[in-house]
Amino acid sequence: MTEKRSQHKKNKWKILFLSLLVANGVLVVGLLILLFWPVSETDRPDAKPQPKDESSEFIVRTTKQNVDDLANAYLEELLKGTNHQYSLSLNEDVELNGELPVFTTTVPLSMHFDPEVQKNGDVVLKQKSISVGLLQLPNQKIMEYMGKYLPMPEWVTVDAKKEEIYVAVTEMDIKSNFHVSVEQLDLESDNLAFKIRVPYKTMGIE
Repeated sequence: MTEKRSQHKKNKWKILFLSLLVANGVLVVGLLILLFWPVSETDRPDAKPQPKDESSEFIVRTTKQNVDDLANAYLEELLKGTNHQYSLSLNEDVELNGELPVFTTTVPLSMHFDPEVQKNGDVVLKQKSISVGLLQLPNQKIMEYMGKYLPMPEWVTVDAKKEEIYVAVTEMDIKSNFHVSVEQLDLESDNLAFKIRVPYKTMGIE
């Protein structure tokens, strides 16, 4: 009887060991696929010409804190009802902090970007540094994974190959029908300016 129990225990430990070995093997294979699968090309949205209807333009100057508050209020609404979370903060650069889903868990994500204003009023965020917990992954793979699994507005495009994020501010859907573009983003001097174009018809002027 004792021998049967001993044999049963040995078989149980063998099964547990093999299960752990298989699980680790699957994890290693998954990481290898994630590391070496080629990064796909990303199409950047084409710059659309501004509407030519009669309008007036205004330059609005603001601070990093005001943009922080507005951006994170928008993200909070966007992420409502999901298990995802991340936020933006403007300091010496643009910082994104949150959690990135990896397999059945999440890991802390921290990214820093340099913003570059485009001629059409959009913004390109060029990656400076990336940290994903204790994982050592190529930056392009992290950005590709982020673009696939983190909810983002339709007017934001993650270009993993170029290691940048294209923010098509001019494509934002604003209920007032105002058109917004970025005029200046001087984070060091806390001098941020946006151009707002107000179509006359929005004010009831024909």
